Amino acid sequence: MKIYLKRLSILLISIAFCSCSGQETKINGISFVGSPQEIDVTHIDPVVKVNANWAAVMPFGFVKNLEAPNVVFNIKRQWWGERREGVKKTIELLNQRGIKIMLKPQIWVWKGEFTGNISMSSEENWKTFEDTYEDFILLYAQLAEEMDVPLLCIGTELHTFVQKRPEFWRQLIKNVRSVYKGKLTYAENWDQFGNAFFWDQLDYIGIDAYFPVSDSKTPTVEEVRKGWKQHKNNIAALQSKIEKPVLFTEYGYRSIHYTGKEPWDSNRVSGNIDLEAQNNALQALYNEFWKEPWFAGGFLWKWYHNHQESGGKENNRFTIQNKPAEELIRSLYRDD
Repeated sequence: MKIYLKRLSILLISIAFCSCSGQETKINGISFVGSPQEIDVTHIDPVVKVNANWAAVMPFGFVKNLEAPNVVFNIKRQWWGERREGVKKTIELLNQRGIKIMLKPQIWVWKGEFTGNISMSSEENWKTFEDTYEDFILLYAQLAEEMDVPLLCIGTELHTFVQKRPEFWRQLIKNVRSVYKGKLTYAENWDQFGNAFFWDQLDYIGIDAYFPVSDSKTPTVEEVRKGWKQHKNNIAALQSKIEKPVLFTEYGYRSIHYTGKEPWDSNRVSGNIDLEAQNNALQALYNEFWKEPWFAGGFLWKWYHNHQESGGKENNRFTIQNKPAEELIRSLYRDD
């Protein structure tokens, strides 16, 4: 009887998620990097060919350092694809090919410092930072409403900001919902997702899924699946408590040796190319999560507009473009 009730509960949760989110299939997404120059529909064709049905479009705001109180955004010095006009056109082009959008405005700290460590030195600076960050998010919330974007992500890997300033975030969510009627999520880092207090106020539990899953040089699919066990249990426990679907707002692995050891590591190094490791890690993640009824899907990190010039078998970065992993994802996204 207990087993029957558990299975019935899972089925009902699955039905409820599909009903409340309007989502009939998994989000088979890619993270579409903003282009320096204007793009056209030919740049979208490779996204369609990889069988992606969603894309994250990512305008950027910039701060000078981890204590700088001003978020600078939507200025001419930015790349075309990182400011409002480029974001709008990119959404239009993706929509024309039937691809749904998660609009994901996020911050970049000069020299690539980790956004999770952003923290102001005074109350005055916190207020300035909050005001400019809210302006940044509301600009794109309004665009999301204008463009009928189904999903908006209100922040990425900002755990210190979230944990130190909870009242700001409660009010921000209310203010965003006053101008945008779609679904909301937030993208928290893999090691902090359990500490975000506001999941019950959003529509998805968003996780940037760079969990350490293997210490092997070239991990097998089975090794990576074993490495996911405890992390998956932790994710499922939070999901069961909050009762919201889980979305991997980012996921991916580099085509490099030890890709599962510290998957968040984006430091530029040469060599150590390992196409098999990337393939195995992606296959294992897909096997572990895509069939779970409480799992909404994810956005692969990352995809460049200039497909022919991106990635390749001598590239050890995250992109799957022009690597064996591209064919793997094409197959996995087709089968879903």
